[in-house]
Order: sequence, then structure tokens, then C-alpha cells
Amino acid sequence: MTQARLELTIGPLLYWWPRDATLAFYADVADSPARRVVLGEVVCSRRNEYKFDDWLALARELAQAGKEVVLATQALVMSEAELRALRRIAEQDEFAVEAGDASALRVLAGARAARPARLPFTIGPHVNVYSRAALVEHAALGAGTWVAPLELDLDAVAAINPPADPVAGAAGPVATEVFGFGRMPLAFSARCFTARHHRLTKDECAFRCRDDADGLLVSGSDGRPFLVLNGIQTQSAAVQSLLAHGPALRAAGAASVRLSPCAHDFARVIDTFDAVFNRGCSPQDGQQALAGLALPGALVDGFARARPGMEPVPA
Repeated sequence: MTQARLELTIGPLLYWWPRDATLAFYADVADSPARRVVLGEVVCSRRNEYKFDDWLALARELAQAGKEVVLATQALVMSEAELRALRRIAEQDEFAVEAGDASALRVLAGARAARPARLPFTIGPHVNVYSRAALVEHAALGAGTWVAPLELDLDAVAAINPPADPVAGAAGPVATEVFGFGRMPLAFSARCFTARHHRLTKDECAFRCRDDADGLLVSGSDGRPFLVLNGIQTQSAAVQSLLAHGPALRAAGAASVRLSPCAHDFARVIDTFDAVFNRGCSPQDGQQALAGLALPGALVDGFARARPGMEPVPA
């Protein structure tokens, strides 16, 4: 029996890369087997090398390459200027939108109430949806896709939005997406930890996060990698990989798996996930392929198995 295809979504770029590197990255994405791409700045509004119109132009190019494009909003909105930027993204009609926080949900719900034919929006992984009742409330606002919070195990994901009885809302049945690869975004703060590390203020940060293509690694007192500082965002030092969880992802009702960008070998990451999930490659061969790449951290999958998130992928 043919297995259902697990579509691949490229998550938003969480780091500040040079413009040329960003363009080259998305050129590779355009040629990849990924179906969906989430674009936009979700971490810090000071990373403004790409303006709204630039993201929109890139979205159109990716759409012409056959990708479904979603525009993301920030995960932590702290100023009127950021709220205006959020409204501009949420109120455009050309592309679907991913809600980064509750303020985006409010704007998106209002826009859909005014124009019911708008595209369904995505509930981002930082919006607190931890129960079926919560997902039902968000679906009624016009959500079409739910990105499960990272710390939910796959059994919990299945209980919230079971494949046999998916939550239905204004936009129809809600699709489930699971964060399947990348350094895990853990928290956001009003304070910029990267600037503080360099003894700078947030408003005069000298944009030092541009120096760290995969974030700034922090080690514990034992010398082992612990966390990563990425501006106002804190991430795991390790890299989540659910490459070996294809059957469990399907059983949990996942329609797509999110791959979060990293600075090296990401095109090969995409191809490896597609090969294992959709082209018959064995998980063992896929794991071996990942092990040979220049990834930014060790591979873990604890959260998916209801274990501590930093527990390594079993051999």
C-alpha cells in the first residue's frame, strides 16, 4: 500500500545572513523538492536588510517556481512600528500568512471577517495551542494549518488533531505540521542576548548577529554545547531531526514536516528528508547521510518520543 506523501515546508530563516547568501539559499530552495516556503523576519525587526517589498518580490519568484509561499509575522511584537509591519503582512491578499503571536491572530481574524474568501492562515509554532479545544477556537478564526509546539510528543499531536477526526473550522479541516529539523526555537525575550554578550545595548547592537550564521553557541560549565543565542531568541544547541519518525508522523496526522534553515548543506538536508519520507530510502541510510553533513549541532529527537528534548537520536 502506498504511503501518504509527507510534504516538506521550509521554515522562516531565523538568522541574519548577507543578502547574496539569502538569495542563493532561496534559489536552492526553488529547485528543491520542498512544497511550501515560509518567508519573512520573525526574530528581530532591526534586521531590516530585507523590506516588506523585498520579501514580496521573493515570494512571487518562489511561487513562479511552483512553491506555495506563506508570509510570516514576528513571534514577539514590542512596538507600534512592528505592529504596523504586522498589519501590512496580515492584510495583503496575495499570499497566506503565518501568525507568529496573538496580535497577528487578532489582525488575521479581523481581515478574514471582512473578507471571508481570504486564504486560510497558519498557526505558528510559538502560538500556545496545546489542546483540541484551543485548536477549535483558532480554526473558527480561519486557521487552515497548525504547526504543533515543539515540545509536544507525537502522541499528543495526534490527540489534539487526530487524522481520523481533524478539527474543522471556517477554512475546512485543519492540517497538522510538525517541526522536523533544525535548532529548536525555545524562547523570545525583549532583551537582545547577542548584543549583551558583546557588551552592547539592544538599540546600538552594531548588528553583531550577522557574525553568527547559525547563532552564537553557549556552552555549559562542563564545556558541552548548551544553548544558542540568536538576537532576542534562544535556541537549542542541538538539532532536532525526526527523519526516522516517518510512520509515527503519518500516524499523528502530520501532512507536512518543517525544516528550519541552517548555513551549510541544507539543500542536502531537504533531499535526504524527501528521499526517506517519499522516495523509499531507508531511515538508516538517511541518518548516515545526515551524519556526514556539516550540521551545526548533534541530532536529537527526545520531544517527539515524550522524552527530554535534548535526548540524542537513537543509533
